Amino acid sequence: MEFGYKSSLKEYVINKVNESDIVKEQKANKKVNILTGLEFSENAGEFNYNNLSEEQKAYVGTLSQEQIAELMKKYSENNGASYEGNLEKFGVVNLNEPSGIYIYPKDFEAKEKIAKMIEDYNQVQKDCGIEENVITYSDIVGTMMNSVTAIIDVISYVLMAFVSVSLIVSSIMIGIITYISVLERIKEIGILRSIGASKKDISRVFNAETLLVGLTSGLLGIGITLLICIPANIIIKSVTGVSGIASLPVAGGIILVIISVLLTVIAGLIPSKIAAKKDPVEALRSE
Repeated sequence: MEFGYKSSLKEYVINKVNESDIVKEQKANKKVNILTGLEFSENAGEFNYNNLSEEQKAYVGTLSQEQIAELMKKYSENNGASYEGNLEKFGVVNLNEPSGIYIYPKDFEAKEKIAKMIEDYNQVQKDCGIEENVITYSDIVGTMMNSVTAIIDVISYVLMAFVSVSLIVSSIMIGIITYISVLERIKEIGILRSIGASKKDISRVFNAETLLVGLTSGLLGIGITLLICIPANIIIKSVTGVSGIASLPVAGGIILVIISVLLTVIAGLIPSKIAAKKDPVEALRSE
């Protein structure tokens, strides 16, 4: 369960702490630690009996074991204590001198604008030589996003490697299929050559076929991707409440179709050249 409170409640609590008796007493005695009754010592260190004066040693000699233990306890509590440290321990806060400010932008665009404003302000202060006015800030969301982006980039590179391998394999398979088509249509090639078709015409026939294969496969891939995006968005919205995550940009789809066409045409170049070089007489004799 989460609770939220207004800034007025926070200011009320701070004012009540600042107005408490112990805080007022400490502020009235800036040199004395009111918790121990001893003065603050800037050079306080470990207790050393030899550093005591003769009067102090004589006084310690009159104390009982319990009194000495109580004295040592107070000394330990006072060791390293300071006026500012006590105020901080009491929860004293000056509303006019905040130690930090938390800014919660409504979106990433607002976050970028705020960061740009702070950077511009810091640059102006540096140019004017006022280094003490430079704002030191930490972009927690930006740091997290950089980490997430780095992880996503690594995953993307790994996926790109797998996709590259699959593209190479598919290109080889398209080349093999086109070559098998050439072998099965040798007689057709011979007939075309016998009625006046040139080598370039034969090559263009198979290049056109591979181009159509690449175009059809690319369009099918884009269509299937768009169909898969519909249930994917529905599932993501039901789980996270965010809609429209899975999408395919128009420019990206066009580029993917072009890549598909180019790969299939390149894979069919060698088989089409083999078909163009077939001797028409031998091609007509083949069964």
